[in-house]
Amino acid sequence: MFKGVGVRAALTATGAVVSALMLASCGGGQQVERFVPTRLISFGDENSMVVDVNSDHNGAKYTINLLKDPTTTGGAAVLDCASNPVWNQYLGQYYTLPFPECNPASVATNNRNLSAVGALASGVSGSVRAQIDTFVAADQFTGKTLVTVLAGQNDVLAQYAAYKAGTIDITQAQANVEQAGTDLAAQVNRIADLGGKVLVATIPDQGTTPFGIAEEAAFAGRAAILTMLTSRFNSKMRIGLVNDGTRIGLVLADESITGTIKSTTTTITNVTQAACDSTKITSVLQCTGSTLVTAAGTTGENYLWADDRHLSGAGQRIVGNLATTRATGNPF
Repeated sequence: MFKGVGVRAALTATGAVVSALMLASCGGGQQVERFVPTRLISFGDENSMVVDVNSDHNGAKYTINLLKDPTTTGGAAVLDCASNPVWNQYLGQYYTLPFPECNPASVATNNRNLSAVGALASGVSGSVRAQIDTFVAADQFTGKTLVTVLAGQNDVLAQYAAYKAGTIDITQAQANVEQAGTDLAAQVNRIADLGGKVLVATIPDQGTTPFGIAEEAAFAGRAAILTMLTSRFNSKMRIGLVNDGTRIGLVLADESITGTIKSTTTTITNVTQAACDSTKITSVLQCTGSTLVTAAGTTGENYLWADDRHLSGAGQRIVGNLATTRATGNPF
């Protein structure tokens, strides 16, 4: 009798432990002690970049860049880099961890943003791996270092371009983006193994971007191909992560952006077109509140996309909010 009770008690305790572990492995659960990072490091492509274009720590982003009130600047067009932050910058603002590229007040900071335009999730040169190599050669992660990673869009678009040009078939394109997803997961695991706490974001569905919509209009079925390539990249990246819930937090940007596109209640009413007027700029990095299409007003708050493939400030905020929720809720 007593043995039976003991076995049942042991099984109950074991089940509780298993349940807790399963919850943690999914990135769920609650923090025993609130994680507050002391440093923010970012790797990835231009979707995470702040570019100090004027060497004044008041940089521009690959989204809609807002300007300061001209009545406070003597009528000059001056960037307001803190407005319309990109997703990882939004996270940094929450924790008061500014990047040097947007730090006009010259607050002491050792945060770093190694993201680069055109960066790939896969490969050696020009990849996230190369960015991490550069960092670890002279620096290190600690348990209070929050790291963000976002890449893969350029891999998907490159493989789609190769398929479109006829240099590879769709089977090879799919295999290549799957490898890219696997490679990115390996780099995220590497950061975690080195002690950093990582937030890694999935990439939005490239078939639903203005670029994808234009490709579909020109070549029926192309949006579905872009969607498939995006899905295969995200899937391979996700299943490649080695995580017990305490090292890596997954930011499901793809699901949130798709949800916004399908929503009938969001204040973002234009989810198919670019807010930036391409006749006024040569790069989205130059896009400001004064270079938008008429329907976007002066902020583009009602548009999801800045140009044909980069999120607007409103779109970046969706991902930034999601990342902040994950960072504050994940049991780091």
